[in-house]
Amino acid sequence: MNPSRRSLLWGAAAVAGAGLAGALGLGGGFADPAEAFDGSPDGVFPNVVLQGDDGRSYRFYDDLIRDRIVMVNLFFTGCGDVCPLSTQNLVQVQEKLADRVGRDIFMYSITLNPDLDSEAVLRDYKEIYGVGPGWLFLRGSRDDTELLRRQLGFVDPDPELDADLETHIGVVKIGNDAIGRWAACPAFSDPEEIIRVVGSVEPLTRRG
Repeated sequence: MNPSRRSLLWGAAAVAGAGLAGALGLGGGFADPAEAFDGSPDGVFPNVVLQGDDGRSYRFYDDLIRDRIVMVNLFFTGCGDVCPLSTQNLVQVQEKLADRVGRDIFMYSITLNPDLDSEAVLRDYKEIYGVGPGWLFLRGSRDDTELLRRQLGFVDPDPELDADLETHIGVVKIGNDAIGRWAACPAFSDPEEIIRVVGSVEPLTRRG
């Protein structure tokens, strides 16, 4: 990837965070619970079936999102620049959150290239980057993956960039389904900033 294209990609990630927030009705980083989506499968969260790197099948909303605090990003193992940087950064986030990941915060990475990213490939990728327990890597059918990508707002306004896997949106979506509070930020953000955003979707009692 040339420098100008890389710069455009990084800029698009920052804009996408703001765009996703606007698309979901998020103001100042999180939504007014009264105006938030209810998370129903026929709303913003498609209830498609995904396969985990652990060999299990999950319904996206019922099994992964419902009543949980989650962090969701899109990637693929053959990605040139965005995914390695994002994964390395999110590994630091996971390390700082420690044993909260998999207990009261759940991390999900969904491959954009399910035809090549088999369960075995996803497991190898996790091992290479030192991903710890509680962070699930997932794959779905090509059609279901595209449905998730679009309905979750990981879309570039430039059709040419949007069609190129190498320039996919480098954003992590962070939410608390139980209270209908969601936010988004570039996956390249400082790990402490990402953790601050996680805190913004938690109940006040937890934050205090």
